[in-house]
Amino acid sequence: MMALEAVARTLRGLPRGVVSLIYPPTCAGCGGATADPGALCPACWSSLRLIEEPVCQRYGTPFAVDLGVGPLLSPRAIAEPPVFERARSVALYDAVARRLVHRLKYEDRLDLARVMARMMAASGRTLIADAECVVPVPLHRGRLWRRRFNQSALLARVIARSAELPFVATALVRVRATRSQVGLSRAARAENLSGAFRVATAEQHRIRGRRILLVDDVMTTGATGNAAARALLRGGARSVDLLTFALVGDAAG
Repeated sequence: MMALEAVARTLRGLPRGVVSLIYPPTCAGCGGATADPGALCPACWSSLRLIEEPVCQRYGTPFAVDLGVGPLLSPRAIAEPPVFERARSVALYDAVARRLVHRLKYEDRLDLARVMARMMAASGRTLIADAECVVPVPLHRGRLWRRRFNQSALLARVIARSAELPFVATALVRVRATRSQVGLSRAARAENLSGAFRVATAEQHRIRGRRILLVDDVMTTGATGNAAARALLRGGARSVDLLTFALVGDAAG
């Protein structure tokens, strides 16, 4: 361990060009050569399905055409308003976005958190401008022990630091270990997460009366965001917005 730390200190002291010769920069999406560390190659960048206006003002899901009539709500937002106020995401959860999320979560590519968080900060700039603190969606302690890190906390920390906002890493606690959401219906996901979160008593004063920016990696149906936002509101938060890197295409129905 000491040897690895010594190598890391040595590399940090070298000029960037020398480090690039030792470890040539690669694409964050496919691993191909790039000019800058953490950048996407042209092929991956062009394949990333970025979400742009017009979007549903509640769920952040893109509309196929711009109707030019001001703020829009999707049919689902009207029929099933979310607990959180607004959600925004960088890209649809296809191909490149999926690879980035999976490499961060399951391949220990923690360096990707900085790249992804910068993109999230750009997509969520309106939410960030209104936020008073940043809270990550937590993992249950059992899953955190197995994975060794919480990808949402890594993303949230970078976003909070760049926006100079308080990062309240332990405000929200996952008190119940839920089964995997993969393959569950929208209703089953909501039921699975019912009562899964609460605000830590010792942290209530840090969120009370504040507008919270809740950060997660992916929004599928919004069940996790709803459950977490409900707990934050019960804990005294004034409002909750949700910022994620990726959005499953049919998340807003």
